[in-house]
Amino acid sequence: MTSPYSHEANAEVADLQAALKAHGITLPSLGLDLASVVQTYGPPLVELGNCNLDTARALTAALRKAAAR
Repeated sequence: MTSPYSHEANAEVADLQAALKAHGITLPSLGLDLASVVQTYGPPLVELGNCNLDTARALTAALRKAAAR
């Protein structure tokens, strides 16, 4: 059994991937947390995963730039 929120959660992960890609950022492990997908009492969690230092710096810079607007 999967969460009734699975479709919404998958769409949100795709939107996040696209937004990150627009800033040249890829999080290879980005996806849904599998343990939370099989439960039915709330939306699944998004697993951001691991990234290298260059990706962390790029993500930090993009967030700071957006916050400065």
